[in-house]
Amino acid sequence: MAKINDYYQKKQLVEKLSEELAQLEQDQALKGELEFENKVRELMKQYDKSPKDVLQILGAIDPSVAGGKSDTASGSRPKRPMKTYKNPHTGEVVQTRGGNHKVLNEWRKKYGKETVQSWQQD
Repeated sequence: MAKINDYYQKKQLVEKLSEELAQLEQDQALKGELEFENKVRELMKQYDKSPKDVLQILGAIDPSVAGGKSDTASGSRPKRPMKTYKNPHTGEVVQTRGGNHKVLNEWRKKYGKETVQSWQQD
C-alpha cells in the first residue's frame, strides 16, 4: 500500500507543478526574459563566443557585472579594522589589524586575555 500512496502523492505534485508552469508561461515578464536569452544565445553563436567570453566583455565595460567577481579576481579582501590597545601600567600603545601581535601576546601572558582585551580603545 505504501507504493500506491507514493504514486498518488507524486501524481498530485506533478499536477501542481504543471499548473505552476502553465502560469509562468503566461507571464509577460518571463516571455521577455526568454526572448532576450534567445537573442543573446543567437548572438553568441553568430560571433562564436562562449558565456565566459561574454562575461569578460561585460566585465571590461562594467567591473561590477562579472558575477561580483571583481574583488575575488584580484585576490584581495577588505582590510581588517585597525585596533588600538593602551597598556594602563606602562602607557604603551599598540596598533594592529590582527590579533597575533608580539607585544599583545606578551601582555596576554602577563595580564590575561580578558584584561588586555579591555584595554582596546574605541
